[in-house]
Amino acid sequence: MLNEQTASTPKPVRDFLNYNISMNKSKNSVKEYEYDLVRFLKFMKAAGDGIKPEKINYDEIDISKVDAKFLSYIETSDIYEYMSYLATTLNLGPATRARKLSSIKGFFKYLTVKSSVLENNPAKDVETPKQNKRLPKYLSIAESQKLLKTAKADNKNQYSRLKNPNKELSEHQKYLGIRDHAICTLFLNCGMRLSELVGINRSHIKMDEDILTVIGKGNKQRTVYLNKACKTVINDYLKIRPDIKGPDSDALFLSERKNRISRRMVQTAISEYLEAAGLKGYSTHKLRHTAATLMYQNGVDVRALQEILGHENIGTTEIYTHVDNYQIRQAIENNPLANL
Repeated sequence: MLNEQTASTPKPVRDFLNYNISMNKSKNSVKEYEYDLVRFLKFMKAAGDGIKPEKINYDEIDISKVDAKFLSYIETSDIYEYMSYLATTLNLGPATRARKLSSIKGFFKYLTVKSSVLENNPAKDVETPKQNKRLPKYLSIAESQKLLKTAKADNKNQYSRLKNPNKELSEHQKYLGIRDHAICTLFLNCGMRLSELVGINRSHIKMDEDILTVIGKGNKQRTVYLNKACKTVINDYLKIRPDIKGPDSDALFLSERKNRISRRMVQTAISEYLEAAGLKGYSTHKLRHTAATLMYQNGVDVRALQEILGHENIGTTEIYTHVDNYQIRQAIENNPLANL
């Protein structure tokens, strides 16, 4: 279940990763923990061998024998030195550094609290880098409508995969258009994550109850309610979806090779449609922000929005209330009397 680095990943890290798997952490989270910790320990090993940070070749550093004794020598100042290296040498932003520090903190907490491998936790008091709060970027209603129109298969002039806009669409291209229009519609109406969308199975959909079950972070199931637009595009897509056999036979969205569509494929398709619609600086995750923002602006309670988005912490959802406050401030600033 772990990634290809496992063969050279030291046992304390493997134990920590297995612990997180047993706690139902997502595969992506576990892979991030492994990558972060392997890099951190290679930095520590290089420092112990007298290698300067700018001279580190991570591919040549072997940490397979790292054990409790090695880890016990790591001090709080060493972790700060690593965080400084991430900021100055690698020029990583505060959000990325904070995520990497979270992996390190979780690792040492496991070693001291859960497994008692170490007595002292050097990461306990390391402060998380301050992050500038950024308001989520999202599409307006008009821009959302433009994206949906661009993704429709029958819109020949804006269909981004067509080299010649005057050429008739093939049946295959029409299929892609119907599929991708459905994907865009679900993103913009339901606010689901990319991983949730690609993981949808046909058996997860109950049209008679207007609901869809998605698997969110930590393998937690969440019910998504389908509005008229979502039911329409799903029905249209199911009419032309190929029947396949094998492990992906229940997958809702299929690739051109007739297996479950990948996250990369969805990201590529969405990027093409955004570009064709003249919308720059957006991504699949921004479509999730768009759905959340538009729902909040149209009266959805923040607690209900938390449930819709699958946020564990209400504080994560409250960023959308700040978006609304920002718009109010901007409206006051744009008053023509503001500068008189």
